[in-house]
Amino acid sequence: MDEQAMLTRDLVLRICASPTEFDHDWLRQDRRITAPFTAERDNALLETIVAASRTMGVDRLLMCRTRGEFSYEPVTLVPATVPGIVDVIRDWGSEPTDVLVAVEDLSAAVLVTASPLTVAAGPDDFVRAFVGDDIPRARAGFATEARESHDQELIRAAQRYNCIEAGARHARGNRGPGPDLAERVANRARTVRENAGAAVNAARALRGAWGWAMAAVLLLSLTFVPGLPTAVPVVTGMLWLLLQLAWLARSRTVSVATLLRVLALGALTLWPLALAEQAAARAVGADVGGWLTATYVAVPVEEVGKFAPLLLCKVVARRRCRRFAAVDYLLLAAASGAGFHLAEQGVRAAAGAGFYPVAAHLGVFTLLPGWVDLPADGIRFSGHAVTTGLVGAALGLAIVGRRYYGAWLWLLPAAAVWVASLEHLMFNAARSGVEPTAATAALAAVVGNGAATRWLLLALLAAAVLLDYRLARFSADTTPPLPGRAPLARLRSRARGRAVRIAVRVPGDIAPVFRRAALVWARFPVTLATALSAVLHEAAVMLASARQGPETLATAWRFLRHRRAHAMGAARAQERPWRAFPTRDDLSATRERLETALRCAPAATAAAVAAAGAVAALTLPAASALPDGAGDGGVAVAAVTVQEAGQWLRALPAHERLWAAAAAFALVNLVTVGVGVPHTHPALRNVLRHPGSSLSTILGAAAPGQLGYVAVPLLGGLLPAGVVRLLRPR
Repeated sequence: MDEQAMLTRDLVLRICASPTEFDHDWLRQDRRITAPFTAERDNALLETIVAASRTMGVDRLLMCRTRGEFSYEPVTLVPATVPGIVDVIRDWGSEPTDVLVAVEDLSAAVLVTASPLTVAAGPDDFVRAFVGDDIPRARAGFATEARESHDQELIRAAQRYNCIEAGARHARGNRGPGPDLAERVANRARTVRENAGAAVNAARALRGAWGWAMAAVLLLSLTFVPGLPTAVPVVTGMLWLLLQLAWLARSRTVSVATLLRVLALGALTLWPLALAEQAAARAVGADVGGWLTATYVAVPVEEVGKFAPLLLCKVVARRRCRRFAAVDYLLLAAASGAGFHLAEQGVRAAAGAGFYPVAAHLGVFTLLPGWVDLPADGIRFSGHAVTTGLVGAALGLAIVGRRYYGAWLWLLPAAAVWVASLEHLMFNAARSGVEPTAATAALAAVVGNGAATRWLLLALLAAAVLLDYRLARFSADTTPPLPGRAPLARLRSRARGRAVRIAVRVPGDIAPVFRRAALVWARFPVTLATALSAVLHEAAVMLASARQGPETLATAWRFLRHRRAHAMGAARAQERPWRAFPTRDDLSATRERLETALRCAPAATAAAVAAAGAVAALTLPAASALPDGAGDGGVAVAAVTVQEAGQWLRALPAHERLWAAAAAFALVNLVTVGVGVPHTHPALRNVLRHPGSSLSTILGAAAPGQLGYVAVPLLGGLLPAGVVRLLRPR
């Protein structure tokens, strides 16, 4: 058995505030999860300590007694086995004492006191080895045990480790701020759904009928207004881009319905921005259609104005914004930019004012469609969705990560704004026939003249997803776990073991910047492994839920998104008050319902959903073909686009103007009304027994905005029954 030169005093002063308490600064250092619990001093506890060491990928542990009389004893390095730990304890004698067992790099530790109290602190996997997968429930159980036993030591430990609030004997949750407008509306809608069943069913049927009426109006408008079919590829391309980003952003907490509503708001900003550009052009004495307006007026006005919908989100849902993940800022910004791009390019295409050669870049197999190539000038404009999303991604990384990685992250939004504005400026200058200066051309060449912007966006998206999943693990003590066990346990253990072995070899007396770089290199594989494990775990939950039926899948979708929002809210708030919505109790109840459903046989709703899907598929319009050619239009400036749209509308006959207005109204309705995860699904037994009363449910399930949520459960029914085994039992 080896002995370290480190003295007990040195180890205890780094980790402990007293012989029986962990130090708060050490706990805050890496946002370590803590879980106090009571346990007998027997081999079962030692076996648990050994199992926890395996989750950290180590085979040796530091061990010492924490009381003052043992301060100058050497810390013992013991093998992570029960016999090894027992030998050390026997050498210490039979007198009960307080014992500290820690990992070599001090990333995790367990404090075993002479009383039944034991406290585990470290990464979530380490703590789960002691108290089980549901850490919040274990902490709540310890708080209840402390209250009921009236043991002052247990009550003090529960308060110190935030299992209960200090001075609040009967408090069960955090005392946070009140609800915002969005939460009040959501609560009101839930109350109506629960208490007004007949009225809600009627509203769902009306919504389905209204959706298909809007779809019919849009199809008829494409028939009666000659220029509108040309704009269809722009609409479908922007919707497809948004769905691509939403699927790639695995850690998002905003729904697709929210993104579509922001897209509609982004489209509506075209007209205010056009007025702003006209006012700014008049203020500087420039022609609205001239090169000066296209470059130095339109670029800053549009790049700033596209973020107006995000400011509206801040006003309407200020508490919700504090629970945003980093990728949420990317998605909301991209949705606003996609809406602006849709309005600008769609209106120009319909008006015949010039359709940029983007037909080859709006296909189904195109990654982030919508970019515009100017081969003669060697310039590419990635589209407003990509450029705005790039700035949003940088903002998300800075807002969410600044408390963990420092204020230097605010350099990312500044760089992203520079890249987006320079790309927009170069494109408008090329379309206006203006030659950029040598310095401007050199700066644009650094980012590939726009060719690298999409890849920069994807790189920031990957960084945001890793950041979100890393921060979410810091709130494992307040967030209910997912059903089943997380996959890749061995990979996580090996990554943590590698991090420990590298960290203990990093000298403590080197420059801080080099030490931080070495620790980042050691811990980055841990971040990758834990993020991949979380993504696969969520995917397994969705696959198993899809096999069980549409109702279970809808519950899983809502639970995953709300759970991520809860985790991000807790992680971003740190120790400050914050608003949890839904509450932790509501999330726990949803998780229990989901676990129960995953253990049951598939629901008898697949046939009814299939019928609704068949009805919807029969009325689904065929996809419009992309145009092969492209006109050579002028500069795509909001002010010029609105002028050309006005000229086009005035040239149309009166009835075609009405159909054009109806098409715009129908499109806004289709992307904003009736889109979302459904709360009710038609059950086959109800359809057969009560066909009349089930008609409203079927109409609601077959609404245009529900088609995606109808198709996915149909595919889930084709999965083998063994897919449920992906969630291994606890």
